[in-house]
Amino acid sequence: MAAPPIVLTLKDHRFTPSQISAPAGQRFVIQVRNLDPTPEEFESYDFKVEKIMAPRATITVQVGPLKPGTYKFVGDYNPKLAAGVLTVVPSSGGK
Repeated sequence: MAAPPIVLTLKDHRFTPSQISAPAGQRFVIQVRNLDPTPEEFESYDFKVEKIMAPRATITVQVGPLKPGTYKFVGDYNPKLAAGVLTVVPSSGGK
């Protein structure tokens, strides 16, 4: 069974939530809703995603599988405001 998407909202050039988590070793989906009246580019050099969001649009990106760790993502047009962290946790349920 596929996990539900991780949902992010972009408003006033800020991601909510700004910290998300996902299981290691599995593919997952991040859904980003741009509530701003301006376009944005959802980008992560760490997990290699780059996708333009039209104003007031929703995008879906496939991610992974990734190793445990922390991965940064930004809104490339406003990286000082639109920034967040993805924490990938071991999928075995423990350390």
